Amino acid sequence: MSRPVRVGDRFRRFLLRRTGGGAAAAGGVDAGAVGRAGPPAGGPGRDPHVAGGRGGRRGGGERLAVPPAEFTSYYGRPILKAPVWRWDIAAYLFTGGLAAGSSLLAAGGQLTGRPALRRAGRVTALAAVGASTFFLVHDLGRPARFHHMLRVAKLTSPMSVGTWILTVFGPAAGVAAVAEAGPWLPERGVLGVGRRLLAPAGSAAGLVAAATAPALATYTGVLLADTAVPAWHEAYPDLPVLFAGSALASGAGVGLLAVPPAQSGPARRMAVAGAALELYGAHRVETRLGLLSEPYRTGTAGRLLRVGRALTVAGVAGAVLGGRHRVVAALSGGALLAASLATRFGVFHAGVASARDPKYTVLPQRERLARRAAGAG
Repeated sequence: MSRPVRVGDRFRRFLLRRTGGGAAAAGGVDAGAVGRAGPPAGGPGRDPHVAGGRGGRRGGGERLAVPPAEFTSYYGRPILKAPVWRWDIAAYLFTGGLAAGSSLLAAGGQLTGRPALRRAGRVTALAAVGASTFFLVHDLGRPARFHHMLRVAKLTSPMSVGTWILTVFGPAAGVAAVAEAGPWLPERGVLGVGRRLLAPAGSAAGLVAAATAPALATYTGVLLADTAVPAWHEAYPDLPVLFAGSALASGAGVGLLAVPPAQSGPARRMAVAGAALELYGAHRVETRLGLLSEPYRTGTAGRLLRVGRALTVAGVAGAVLGGRHRVVAALSGGALLAASLATRFGVFHAGVASARDPKYTVLPQRERLARRAAGAG
């Protein structure tokens, strides 16, 4: 029975034929001896299969080495599948931050005795969290899916944690906002009892919403960073900071836009704090990530983030310098709200762009491998 020919033996015989040893190979020379026969034909130390060497074929040297390929995709497809999220998730990021910032604004008005500020913050928080729930359910496709996520509480899942944060924040913001209608109820009868109970219930619910607001403002940054999208994943230390600043700035914008200047002192202070955090976080994602900072500086994302930065600077400058003038304060508040919206959409588009281009996946991986190899060496 003849010995089965292995692929390695066939390849060695192919090399023998290429180097002029075809007769020996055909005559039954052991193909395994090729590795022990010394340098190939063409001179000591010369390999005809290396770039620059002479090929074994009659009529000239053929380069067998494959030129380095420039990587663009995996069989014509992106390495990562771009997020299937649409504009509604970007809007969800904005409205969630707006709800959190507005509830903090309302708590500030409640604790400092500014009823107009408290009222504006509570009503806006309820409207924003309602819009957030709508956008989230719209992305999920069926309302029952949101309900199904409440069956478990998984601390290692940002989506699960965010669902429970919304579940706690939403009713608290709702009770606080409904309590603002207490003065419209009659003073006697059953409705009079409700009027007397709404004020303390609203105060307690407003504080619960404010206590939950920091988690609501930042968990979406953790949610994005927990994905495999390169520009989001690498920015995991900075996205929560950026989103927290954006939430504070948007809440301050509500106060400046809807409240008389005499009661907007906490809103102006929130504007300064929020703008500082937002500008710091935006600067970090645009400069700290190396190649992965590029999606934040170019294309649609880059334009949106630059617009957001300019509006943030204009809004906080107007709040500090002209916040006591009604028109200037309103313009500053509108600028801060628009800045928060542009920032959230800019971060969203940066992540989508980094997932669609394979270089943002391959090149950082190669850099990490090179650093590990250098450290091991």
